[in-house]
Amino acid sequence: MHLIIDGYGTNPEIMQDERFIHDLLDSYPARIGMTKIAGPTVFRYVGTNPKDWGISGIVFIAESHISLHTFVERCYINIDVFSCKDFDADRVVKDIADKFQLTTFTSRLVNREWTIDELKNANQLPQLHPV
Repeated sequence: MHLIIDGYGTNPEIMQDERFIHDLLDSYPARIGMTKIAGPTVFRYVGTNPKDWGISGIVFIAESHISLHTFVERCYINIDVFSCKDFDADRVVKDIADKFQLTTFTSRLVNREWTIDELKNANQLPQLHPV
C-alpha cells in the first residue's frame, strides 16, 4: 500500500516544528502496526527559491517508510506512507489532517500488489520450487 497525502493548513508553526515532526515520525509507526527500524531523520532545508524552505523527515520501517515534506510559507505538506503490510489508510488520513491542522487535503491510495491475471499477462508468475 502507498498512501499519499497532500494538504494545506493554517498553522505554519506546526509545519516548521522539527521536534513535533521528529516525535510524530518516531511514534507513528507503532500506532499503525509497523516496526520502526531506523530514524527518524528530520532536517530543515532551503531550496533555490527562499519561499520553498521547510522540513523534511523520514522514518524507515521494516515494511518500508514514512516520509514527509513541509513548505512552511505555503503551509503545505506532502506525506507518503509506503508499506508492504496493510494498514488503516482512513485512520492515517484523519490522524495527519488532525495533527497538522489541515483545512484542505487530498489523499490517494495505491495498491502495489499484482493480481494473478496481471502476472500471467506479464508472463511473470513466480516459479514455485518444492521444498
